Amino acid sequence: MNTFNNKLAIVTGGNSGIGYATAKELLSEGAKVIITGRRKEAVEKAAEELGAIPFIANQANLEDIEDLKKEVENQYGKVDILFINAGITGGLVPIENMPVENFDSVMNINFRGAYFTLSKLIPLLSNGASVVFLSSIVASTYNPNSSAYQASKAALNSIAKTAAAELAPRKIRVNIISPGPTKTEIMNKAGLDENTLSGLNDYLINEIPLKKMGTAEDIAKLVTYLSNDIHSSFITGTEIVVDGGMVL
Repeated sequence: MNTFNNKLAIVTGGNSGIGYATAKELLSEGAKVIITGRRKEAVEKAAEELGAIPFIANQANLEDIEDLKKEVENQYGKVDILFINAGITGGLVPIENMPVENFDSVMNINFRGAYFTLSKLIPLLSNGASVVFLSSIVASTYNPNSSAYQASKAALNSIAKTAAAELAPRKIRVNIISPGPTKTEIMNKAGLDENTLSGLNDYLINEIPLKKMGTAEDIAKLVTYLSNDIHSSFITGTEIVVDGGMVL
């Protein structure tokens, strides 16, 4: 079924992991999909594989976000589905030793960039559009050495709920997906070596009641569900936790 025929979707950070899987799922449902990312070669390669439209943009750079808005406005005129997915963990260090550069990098991409991606694109959202933020269960956990990442996701959740209230008169739904441990590249990007990563995965699986990690496809299907204005027309301002029962 081509549920999203004639609909335009934007997926930030769409060249890998959850973003890539979501773009693939939305395309399979008939949407036209723009994927964004910082690395030109990676974005263009992913777009070619998927059949998506590439746009090189760093979510931390407000000029890039403005350029994205202008391009979408000129070429398409409106946005029906917005998945704000791009994010980083940053370095895992205690508050006492937090480098300003690490803090700023995490906040600029995960919070400031996400905030202004929404802000700039609101005028282009069609009435009845869907906005989905990718957050994390860490927004309500307080693990050592992850203060900036956790704070960035908590802030993201707050603005998503405010946006749901502000945009409700236009029937625009804004929701949050908070995954638990998921098989993606994000932990590799945090600088963990293979042995450490393997040990962490084993530990996490043991902590999850369902005894398995989530997948990017699990999240992609949920984004697609929340983007369907028939199936989820009465869902907004909601955080959906997808963690195999980890925070029970």
